[in-house]
Amino acid sequence: MVDVWTMGEMIVEIMRVENDVLLYQPGIFKGPFPSGAPAIFIDTVARIGHQAGIIGSVGKDDFGKNLLDRMKKDGVNVSQVFESKDCSTGVAFVTYYSEGSREFIYHMGNTPAVEAKMPSEEVFEGIKYFHIMGCSLMAKKEFAEEILKTMKLAISKGAKVSFDPNIRKELLMDESVFEIVNEVIKYTNIFLPGVEEILSITGKNTVEEAVKASFENKNLEILVLENGLKGCIVYSRTETLHMGVYPIEQKDATGAGDSFDGASICGLLEGKSLKETAQMAAAAGALNAAAFGPMEGEINRENVQEMIDANRDLI
Repeated sequence: MVDVWTMGEMIVEIMRVENDVLLYQPGIFKGPFPSGAPAIFIDTVARIGHQAGIIGSVGKDDFGKNLLDRMKKDGVNVSQVFESKDCSTGVAFVTYYSEGSREFIYHMGNTPAVEAKMPSEEVFEGIKYFHIMGCSLMAKKEFAEEILKTMKLAISKGAKVSFDPNIRKELLMDESVFEIVNEVIKYTNIFLPGVEEILSITGKNTVEEAVKASFENKNLEILVLENGLKGCIVYSRTETLHMGVYPIEQKDATGAGDSFDGASICGLLEGKSLKETAQMAAAAGALNAAAFGPMEGEINRENVQEMIDANRDLI
């Protein structure tokens, strides 16, 4: 049985090797790397040692093989990943800027990345968490509706819902998708937004107001406010915890937040305190950012614990 399932895009990423090279300019790329926010999330869960699975779709091509080989190697259950003979695997091209921002071109809308369907009921036997990435809701309304339907099936089988809004403006095709985002939030138990996302979603002017508004949702148990290099703040209904970042030489921020999410769910699965869970999450995020490639960080249980132990005086 699988403890944690996710559903969403599985794509490869092809990245600029130098900063400040615009995507329309000729230049050098590196890749393909296995990617997609749900894939990075679930791969982290598996590498930390939990039963993890993904519902998705790839092309029956070399890019699809790139993804599936990596998922299988790391222990992710890919029994619910469909291989399409009709369409090619989705791709994202990425460039980086010196001030820390990124720009993407996604090739997803007419690929298998947004075509997965809800699995049969028995797949979710034993499920503990169902994780949704907001970017998976953005590219195609029909796919967003399929994820929503799958979420409700997972809840009926006993799952808690974790949700990272992970808004990608490059994917936003239809503003009506925010109706589905709001529907997901109603069922969310673990909410993992960024600062701008929580302000946008709640319509509030301050973080304090936005957090208070979020907890008006009776289902919400934990809110993790992610704030990049400033760390995060973890809220429950009785506790607030500030968590900084572990010192690493950052090589690639892509995927760090997704790994942070994955380790957060692992900590909760293991019954850890909010502090211990936040430490796990921060360590996984840092390990991911220390390597070039969206899921190339040396994340495993031993390395996560080693980073926590080595920095107890810093955090």
